[in-house]
Amino acid sequence: MAAYTLNINKKKTKIDAEPDMPLLWVIRDVAGLKGTKFGCGMAQCGACTVHMDGQAVRSCQIPVSTISKKAEITTIEGISEAGTLHIIQQAWIEEQVPQCGYCQSGQIMSALALLKTNPEPSDEDIKGFMSGNLCRCGTYERINKAIKKAAKNLKA
Repeated sequence: MAAYTLNINKKKTKIDAEPDMPLLWVIRDVAGLKGTKFGCGMAQCGACTVHMDGQAVRSCQIPVSTISKKAEITTIEGISEAGTLHIIQQAWIEEQVPQCGYCQSGQIMSALALLKTNPEPSDEDIKGFMSGNLCRCGTYERINKAIKKAAKNLKA
């Protein structure tokens, strides 16, 4: 066991963990933030997507010992402000994206990363960027619509 201090959702979080413990399990089991999901454990499905320093990363494959003390980690719980849903979360609700909902926190975190780098994505941009996030319910068309709606609302 080793002691680490991580900046998760703009809060310094002190944890004790094995150096090879993946960030996913630190977030879920140590920090108690259950929104980030375990999917495949191989960084292939996107369910575990969080942001590190503004970039979408797969938390299931990042050992806690490799994370810089300065790194800013943002989970799905950290994107809303003062209890108000983020525009992308609101678009997800309005477009009725989730069915089972299991992959949706990872989908939202990836979509948010896309919109930060490309505020007006085309259908092809969305398909390409989001291709690493799997949804077994097949809500891809609704995800696309929600991303487009969020892009429009972020611009307004």
